[in-house]
Amino acid sequence: MMELKTDASIDAMYAAGQVVGRALTAVRQAADVGVSLLELDEVAREVLREAGASSPFLGYRPAFAPVPFPAVVCTSVNDAIVHGVPTAYRLRDGDLVSVDCGAELDGWVGDSAISFVVGRPDPADLLLVETAERALAAGIGAAVVGNRIGDIAHAVGRVCRDAGYGIMSGFGGHGVGRRMHEDPEVPNEGRPGRGLPLRPGMVLAIEPMLIAGGTDGYFSAPDGWTLRTTDGSRAAHAEHTVAITERGPRVLTGR
Repeated sequence: MMELKTDASIDAMYAAGQVVGRALTAVRQAADVGVSLLELDEVAREVLREAGASSPFLGYRPAFAPVPFPAVVCTSVNDAIVHGVPTAYRLRDGDLVSVDCGAELDGWVGDSAISFVVGRPDPADLLLVETAERALAAGIGAAVVGNRIGDIAHAVGRVCRDAGYGIMSGFGGHGVGRRMHEDPEVPNEGRPGRGLPLRPGMVLAIEPMLIAGGTDGYFSAPDGWTLRTTDGSRAAHAEHTVAITERGPRVLTGR
């Protein structure tokens, strides 16, 4: 069931979203060649602790997961698309890293993700990341009263497909509120003018997930969490939590 948020609730979600933004900024600044994924997770944990926030990721266990998620961030490297579990792996020159983070503060959740390259970047990776951000911006631009979920999906998907990238099939954005995953689903590809009408008070996580090789396939790694590209190509993930308001889309997880 979808809950429409009041202005006061959206303000509270903005506070949670700012914690997420600070955590992602701190992780991005700490990421360097030789730094481990576990160390990046600890950086995010410290930001949450300082803010008095908790993690909706830590201990999360949906039906598909063999074990609860053990960290406060997902760290997906190179051909990992999403849900990467932080490990002792140390970043190498040229690694493409996607970091997804959430925070719960005063009963409300924020959710956001960034992608970046460590060390000397391959221009192809920079273009992939830039396109993911453009797809996210397009989705946010379509998140206005009078449009429908399909308009967001179409805006995101068109940027991805026009650039020749694949879109992770079966995964996309979602509602956010008192829980990390709420109704409705927000696909990354769809037909304009279709789906649920966008109403003031809806809060959505819009999150393009792009596959460089142009295919849409993925598989689950042995840890039961990390999802990797079937073709072995690299992936990028971008996400913001966005409120639908009469004044236009309000990004709650700005960095």
